Amino acid sequence: MKKLYAVVAILVLAAMLIPACTPTAPDCTLPEVFCVGMVTDVGKIDDKSFNQSAWEGLQAAREAGVADWVQYIETTDAKDYDKNIQTFADAGYDVIVTVGFALGEATYAAAAAYPEIYFIGIDQFQEWPYDDDPSNDLANFTSLNFPEDQAGFLVGALAAMMSDTGTIGAVCGTDAVPPVWRFGEGYRAGATYINPDINVLVVYHSDVGFDKTFTDPEWGAATAGSMIDQGADVIFGAGGKTGNGAVIEAAARGVYAIGVDTDQYYTLPEAASMMLSSAMKLITPGVAELISLARDAQNGGAAFPAGNYNGQAGYAPYHDLEDMVPQDVKDRMEEINAMLLSGELQTGVPPVKP
Repeated sequence: MKKLYAVVAILVLAAMLIPACTPTAPDCTLPEVFCVGMVTDVGKIDDKSFNQSAWEGLQAAREAGVADWVQYIETTDAKDYDKNIQTFADAGYDVIVTVGFALGEATYAAAAAYPEIYFIGIDQFQEWPYDDDPSNDLANFTSLNFPEDQAGFLVGALAAMMSDTGTIGAVCGTDAVPPVWRFGEGYRAGATYINPDINVLVVYHSDVGFDKTFTDPEWGAATAGSMIDQGADVIFGAGGKTGNGAVIEAAARGVYAIGVDTDQYYTLPEAASMMLSSAMKLITPGVAELISLARDAQNGGAAFPAGNYNGQAGYAPYHDLEDMVPQDVKDRMEEINAMLLSGELQTGVPPVKP
């Protein structure tokens, strides 16, 4: 199967991929060459958030000697999901990583069509298209999911404890994507856990399509600015470049900013001076781990973990603002994190928007 359409597919792949693709790229149809491809959602690879963290997972797998070759395709139009996935499949790639909830159905269909390839879908919780019966899981497809509500809860609690005005805000992508909704509602829940009377402004960019909701930093900045004008002194940005726009605007206006997905102190240097923390999904190590498990399975080791695979979440260090965070706040954050991890404390946020 790996040889099928290989020559044509390799030529097509070379034309579609990033300029960094060089003539030294190996022949991924060879059984001894382990290749991993990644298909982004409509956001760019340099979104300094979700796609970038996933790509760093592929790079980590290569640096560790697990993958021999890694490459990505940036999706510019949602109708190209199937085509972009198939490009890697027909070129003989061993593992295909797809990034984001919106690629779920396309990834499931591809995994069914190419049972010899391992598929990793990020934020694609497998209750669709059938049910949650494990016997229906495809043996070559796993979804990497995270407790975004817990990460949101943590930074919401932090925001409430650090706010002087009693008003905080969150600027998010569409709430039609469950992980985004869990971030936003987790933030609200964490803030009200600390202060039931706090004013929490949570706005979702659900007035546009998937091609725009995560790639609109201007809207993110404008929305954050409006919240700051209403008294918000902490802004959480959760939605790719849209959220980045909010975080950068908050820092420019001199209020605390909270990033998302990765530790955005490092990826948004223009906001670093006011970056209080980030609600983190440990995407990079999660992706790298699953690629390693796929290679082990290919080599006759333990079976690939089909179905849903749980990654970890948390909050980032305070970095430049370390001295601005009182010790009692730091202690409370550690206490809340421990209770969330143990299950003693529940966020009260359901998996999907009711």
